[in-house]
Amino acid sequence: MQVSVAAWSISTLGMMAMMGSGSYKGGSRYDNTSVVISGKMRTAEEATKKAVWVWTKNKDVMTASVEGGWTTFVFTPDTKELANQWTSIARIRPLYLEGGQFLDNEKKKVAVLGQVDTGEEQQNLAALLGQAEVVVMDALDWQVIPAENMVAAFQDSNTALYATASSASDAQVYLEALEMGTDGVVLHTDDPLEVFSLKAYLDKRREANTAVKLVEAVVTRVEAVGMGDRVCVDLCNLLRPGEGLLVGSFARAFFLVHSECLESSYVASRPFRVNAGPVHAYVSMAGGRTAYLAELHTGSQVLVVDAQGRSRPVLVGRVKIESRPLLLVEVEVEGQRHSVLLQNAETVCLVTSADTNQDTGTTMSVTSLKPGNTVLVSLQAQARHTGIEIQEFIVEK
Repeated sequence: MQVSVAAWSISTLGMMAMMGSGSYKGGSRYDNTSVVISGKMRTAEEATKKAVWVWTKNKDVMTASVEGGWTTFVFTPDTKELANQWTSIARIRPLYLEGGQFLDNEKKKVAVLGQVDTGEEQQNLAALLGQAEVVVMDALDWQVIPAENMVAAFQDSNTALYATASSASDAQVYLEALEMGTDGVVLHTDDPLEVFSLKAYLDKRREANTAVKLVEAVVTRVEAVGMGDRVCVDLCNLLRPGEGLLVGSFARAFFLVHSECLESSYVASRPFRVNAGPVHAYVSMAGGRTAYLAELHTGSQVLVVDAQGRSRPVLVGRVKIESRPLLLVEVEVEGQRHSVLLQNAETVCLVTSADTNQDTGTTMSVTSLKPGNTVLVSLQAQARHTGIEIQEFIVEK
């Protein structure tokens, strides 16, 4: 299901925002794999491809940027001499900001700068559509509202929208506005740490949206094993059918544990919750790391994965640790045995297959699992140390 998150229109009277509303269907409020704005759809993967220009007079910032893969730099009349110095050090693309225009070495207009400080200036910025390949928004006092309005206004155009940001955290606001964000940012800083922070953030976004390979494993044993402290993870986003967390007792194999978004005659749907397993279990995090479930806290960023292997980072709102009866689920795949412990409850489900027709997969409660059933797992090639992949031989028991 795809629900329009926002629809926006521009008229001679200015900009009017008309926010759409999501609706529950099958326990899910909306499909997080794509967003429709003004009738134009962009996938989450497309939304992670962001451009970065750097506006600085600091050589260390320039060096860090080039090493990180960013080679477009902005110079003003008082820093123009740096362009010649830096082009002799590294292969960079200099742009010169003059009279509200970004010019290249041949004086060709590459972008225009629009300042947003009032509602009237916001409307004027929309009038810059089509005047250059890129419009750079400079929001002096406001960030979130102008960014959302401008992202919506530029969605149906062939003009890219960038925003100036003085820090990595400011850049993140722009890059996430209305979920899709601006097409890029101009990082205006003389602090190399801001470069590193922004690079880490963008790397995490790209990694989180990389497809996770899932394979079918055959259940060989299901056994009640006693009491343990299990962790319910309540997320800051609603999950749709087919989505859950990757959880495993060992780092070699992670089971796709489904959210509680499915309707039940016994309990209400909770599409934000995953009953993930006991405190010792690993869970996949955004950025390619793992953590113990016991380590999760408000603000942690876990990796949500669906039955097709599509993934996205999601914030943890809270965790609930309670003593509950546990089941041992053991599977075999590619000649190897793997296991996971989960709460012995009808609401705890594993994803059993990737249904390409419905795109959501199918699920089965752990209380109904029997030897011979299949479930989806993600196999890991390497062992882990403090959540990081390492080359090591480990015997699992």
